[in-house]
Amino acid sequence: MKLLHLDSSVLGGHSVTRELSGAIVARWQARARDLAVQYRDLDREPLTHLSSQTLGGRDELERARGEAVLQQFLDADVIVLGAPMYNFGIPSSLKAWIDRVAVNGRTFRYTAHGPEGLARGKRVVIATAAGGLHAGQPSDFVEPYLRQVFGFLGITDIDVVRADGIGLSPEHRAAAIANALEHLPEPLSKAA
Repeated sequence: MKLLHLDSSVLGGHSVTRELSGAIVARWQARARDLAVQYRDLDREPLTHLSSQTLGGRDELERARGEAVLQQFLDADVIVLGAPMYNFGIPSSLKAWIDRVAVNGRTFRYTAHGPEGLARGKRVVIATAAGGLHAGQPSDFVEPYLRQVFGFLGITDIDVVRADGIGLSPEHRAAAIANALEHLPEPLSKAA
């Protein structure tokens, strides 16, 4: 089984989502046999944002990089994604990655009956954190957006691990992290 681990926080060792995504991957490594893990740090090695050059395929180097990112996603059975909330949404580095994996004809297609996701059979585990209390609120554009994107690609096996309120106080931060760590999804409890 192949697991793709992505982090997008700019906070390095102070990142809650990096701590949570790392704990998720460690759990999978301890419990899933024959697990191959690939890691991509979208902060340390950011992808360029889409432009007329990249979208049109005119920049050969960027086209090759985009193809490598897409192939890494296609090859993965499981994606563990560290996705912090920045200004109510995801980091732009994560959006740049999504723009490389949401490719018409490869991960989705348009049909006479509407769009069809072509990346079915994968599992996604999202580790998210926010300074305020946003879970289930209109201010949360992280979880709904990521569920929409992955659902559009045909992925419906999605777990979310949340740590909300980490900016309220040190006590809130510690409690939110502890609660999230207590609710890590089991590696083999679903389609994996």
